[in-house]
Amino acid sequence: QVQVVESGGGLVQPGGSTTLSCTASGMSFKSNNMAWYRQAPGKHRELVAAISWIGGTTDYEDSVKGRFTISRDNAKNTVYLQMNSLKPEDTAVYYCNTRPPDYVYWGQGTQVTVSS
Repeated sequence: QVQVVESGGGLVQPGGSTTLSCTASGMSFKSNNMAWYRQAPGKHRELVAAISWIGGTTDYEDSVKGRFTISRDNAKNTVYLQMNSLKPEDTAVYYCNTRPPDYVYWGQGTQVTVSS
């Protein structure tokens, strides 16, 4: 049974930081490139950051470069997203999935709201 659970979201002040976690089960986590995606109200879901299956290569959407860091722990089947210098435009529901995404792995996501 596939299960993907994202956590760590919440209300954060502009300029603040938070770390998202995603734990996956029921998939070959260690052999998959993983990614974080986000969907803001009224917008399409977009790729935010990605990491190769062994963790040696990362990729970021231009607006988060230098502020977000993706990492993974294959022993824990977990991928992380460290988010610094948050801006109101980072407000969205954040999801993790493989890259490219597989529809069976979409979880509930975790809401991140950046507001004072």
